[in-house]
Amino acid sequence: MTYDKAHGRLSGVAAMLAAIALSLLQAACGGGGGGNTAAPPVAGGPTNLQALTVGSGPVNGVNMLYTSVVLCTPGDDASCRTIDHVLVDTGSVGLRLLASVVPASLKLTQLKTGAAALVECTQFADGFSWGPVKAADVRLGGETLRSAAIQIIGDPAYSAIPADCSAAGAAENTVGTFGSNGVLGVGNFVDDCGDRCANNAASGVYYACTASGCSGTALPPAQQVQQPVSLMAKHNNGVVIRLPAVGASGAEGATGSLVFGIGTETNNGLGNARVYTVNPGNGTLPVSVNGITYAASIIDSGSNAIFFPSTIPTCSSGFYCPASTRVVPALLQGFNGNNTAFDITVANADALFADHPTFTALPSLAGPAFGANIVDLGLPFFFGRNVYTAIEGRTTPGGLGPYIAF
Repeated sequence: MTYDKAHGRLSGVAAMLAAIALSLLQAACGGGGGGNTAAPPVAGGPTNLQALTVGSGPVNGVNMLYTSVVLCTPGDDASCRTIDHVLVDTGSVGLRLLASVVPASLKLTQLKTGAAALVECTQFADGFSWGPVKAADVRLGGETLRSAAIQIIGDPAYSAIPADCSAAGAAENTVGTFGSNGVLGVGNFVDDCGDRCANNAASGVYYACTASGCSGTALPPAQQVQQPVSLMAKHNNGVVIRLPAVGASGAEGATGSLVFGIGTETNNGLGNARVYTVNPGNGTLPVSVNGITYAASIIDSGSNAIFFPSTIPTCSSGFYCPASTRVVPALLQGFNGNNTAFDITVANADALFADHPTFTALPSLAGPAFGANIVDLGLPFFFGRNVYTAIEGRTTPGGLGPYIAF
């Protein structure tokens, strides 16, 4: 989910795919819920390991990477609930859940700025999500994060939305419009806004809300929504997403692993993976396609296709539909000088959907870029790879983050 919260982390065109891709999927595959159940944390496995599932989920989508999180009342380990179908997203930071899937029995703590309630606006290119920031105990793998700041989207107690938030477009405050029960943002940064929000009341980001209304507020990084893995006691320097290879025509689904930490256990070493450092301000790096370089590109597990500029025809679903499958040469370049060539396989999306209506893992799905200077290497890029996302300023065997590696 490469949404732009106007937080200075992924800005401009690197910001929009969740809602747009969702609308395309619903047009191509039909709306409604159902689908595969997201896998829970691995029982009896290593404490830094959690299960992943690629399935249709609550919006009948494709290439949606889900996990489950356990949410608890702060300080009460007996008052917990497992929330499934939470999208795993290397393109954002923080845990955000839809209010409709968080039971009232969980007594989460409303966080405040001064005497006012702290509320956040998360902005996309064509819409926004709005909701309070609350403290919850969160279990990931075998570790519990105490009183972590998370966003609760669509909380009916906060229905008045400031104009500079809603100006982004349509509201995405329900499971159907958001595309999942929530998002687990495990991107390259510790917090979701950084110094930009610490120094100014940035428009369309954090708000102080009272009975008389909401006004923008500055917020120190330590009080912002945090990258959950950065809060772990040991495995706090990044994540690894491991997914199997999938045949070109796709598969019913796929299962894999989300591993916390890089080089902190025997199951998360870098091995032969190469490190590609990213822009320390926004997590982007150059990717070339057909010899043209797009400097603000991203690797994003929350995007459901590979999106890049091309003259390939676009079909009714909004994705690319070449007359026959294309293989497009590409080159990824790290700021550290490392680079690697790879191919983007582009199948006819309408044919994929028609021939395999129950398939949810489609490695050959691609579509037009959402900006002039971006290639978005979405979930298809992750199939058959171990992809590492290192957190800014954290020490790893591959050096300090932020970087990606595979």
